[in-house]
Amino acid sequence: MEKLLTKEQGRAAIVKMGHKLIEKHLVAGSWGNISCLTEDGLIAITPSGRGYENLQTEDVVLLDKAGSVVEGERIPSSESKLHTAIYAACPEARAIIHTHSIYASALSAMHQGVPAIIEDIVQICGGRVNCAEYAICGTQDLADAAVKAMQGKKAVLLANHGAVCWGKSMEDALIVAEVLEKAAQIAIICQSSGGKVYELDAEDSTIMHNFYEAHYSKRQMGEE
Repeated sequence: MEKLLTKEQGRAAIVKMGHKLIEKHLVAGSWGNISCLTEDGLIAITPSGRGYENLQTEDVVLLDKAGSVVEGERIPSSESKLHTAIYAACPEARAIIHTHSIYASALSAMHQGVPAIIEDIVQICGGRVNCAEYAICGTQDLADAAVKAMQGKKAVLLANHGAVCWGKSMEDALIVAEVLEKAAQIAIICQSSGGKVYELDAEDSTIMHNFYEAHYSKRQMGEE
């Protein structure tokens, strides 16, 4: 697992990722949010209502793990409860990206998860990605519903809202978000064509995910 970032590295990584999410059409304007853990046990998170194009490192807010502001002049993301809940529930999580990508959001509007229909989603996310029960954005109810529906996977859909993905690094979280959106698009294409969708076997999914975590992800980082 990658070394935790300093506070300033974390702030810079969030600004850089914000630009990437805009370029990749995973968010628009100031919607969605990004966070990462820092080496001193804090959570660096995007501010509320600040567009990614204009985001500066000094805009990024630092929270403790209970969600209280430690540093920063701006109001933290309204989804801070969601981020703190995922970090508490998923000890390996080092970064979280909440997107409003089109196809994942479309499935969330239908209260459907993303089926395990392609190999990369099971390798990276761990299998089918569930859709959490609807709750108003920014609430503890939403955070609790998301963690419950996540069931150890690296992503979850939020009903009528979007998707939340975590990773062992910021880039890992981005890969999860991109693969999730790809799988969601494929699922919708299959639905619209009227074709039968075959989900991958649960045992095979576990084998592929374990291999990815133990070996392939390390090869991607040059560690194996």
